[in-house]
Amino acid sequence: MSTENKQFTISIYTENNIGLLNRISAIFQRRHINIESLNTSPSEIDSVSRFTIVVNITESQMKKIQGQIEKQVEVIKAFYHTEEEIIYQESCIFKMRSNLLFDERQIQNIIKESNARIVTVNRDFFVIEKSGRKEEIDLLHRELTVFGIMQFTRSGRIAVTKDEMKISSMLKALQH
Repeated sequence: MSTENKQFTISIYTENNIGLLNRISAIFQRRHINIESLNTSPSEIDSVSRFTIVVNITESQMKKIQGQIEKQVEVIKAFYHTEEEIIYQESCIFKMRSNLLFDERQIQNIIKESNARIVTVNRDFFVIEKSGRKEEIDLLHRELTVFGIMQFTRSGRIAVTKDEMKISSMLKALQH
C-alpha cells in the first residue's frame, strides 16, 4: 500500500438528515485532514443525498476514513475513487463591469477560448459561467483578474464514476 498522498474523491450516499455535514466533517477534523472540496446535492434517488468530498491523503488513511464514515454516520454507502476512476467537473461564475465587455476585445477572446459563456449582461455588470477541470478554472481566473473581478464564486467538485456502481441498485431498492 502506498504511503504517499493521492487525491481521492469520496462519494457518500445518505438519507436526508439534519446534522450530517457536521458529523462527516468532524471525522476529517479529528484526523487533521483538510477537505479541499465539499459538495452536497440530491442523488439519482428521491430523499437520498450525495456528498462529494475531495482530500489529499494516503490510501491507508482513506480506508480508515471510509470505515469511520460508515460506522459513525448514518450513511447508505461511502465510496472513494482515484482520479482515473471518475469524470469530474467544477463550476464557477464571475461578475465583471459591463464596460469591459465592450471596451476590452481581449475579454471576449478569453471567454471564447476558455469555452466559458456569458449568462447575463446589464448596464452595470455581466456574468460569465465556466464549467471544467480545476486547472481550466484557475487559468480563467488568472486571465480575468487582470481586468478586475467584481465577484467570483466556485463550486466544489462534482463527479460520476466511469464504471457502473452497484449503489444505483441499492438506492432503487430503498424506494420500494
